[in-house]
Amino acid sequence: MLMVSFLTWWYGAGWKQQLLLLRERIASTYDYFSIDLLVRTLFSPFRQISAGSIRGPLGVQIRAWFDRLLSRIIGAIVRLVMIVVGAIALLIAALSGLIIVLIWSIIPLLPAVGLVMTLAGWIPWKT
Repeated sequence: MLMVSFLTWWYGAGWKQQLLLLRERIASTYDYFSIDLLVRTLFSPFRQISAGSIRGPLGVQIRAWFDRLLSRIIGAIVRLVMIVVGAIALLIAALSGLIIVLIWSIIPLLPAVGLVMTLAGWIPWKT
């Protein structure tokens, strides 16, 4: 009776709990890197440097325009790197979570497999 209850929980509520943890881990990673915000602000100035308007002679305005352009290029590079790092982190979180869920399904079978291998006389270090 205890074993049936354990297996019922393991393959029912336990499996569901593992899937919820996987979903939470992926959502947390996605939120940590804020990939959607990085994409929306891809060409915004880096740390809002030189974001204001400049009044003055034409030379000063052209220099300010190039400063803003450089700031936007730096911002785009930094954001692109963070998007790539975030995508890799999401992929790692998803793959590791799927591996955990797959291993979760076979763990209760391992004692029975070990018993069968022991009764068959198989010793792993003497193959």
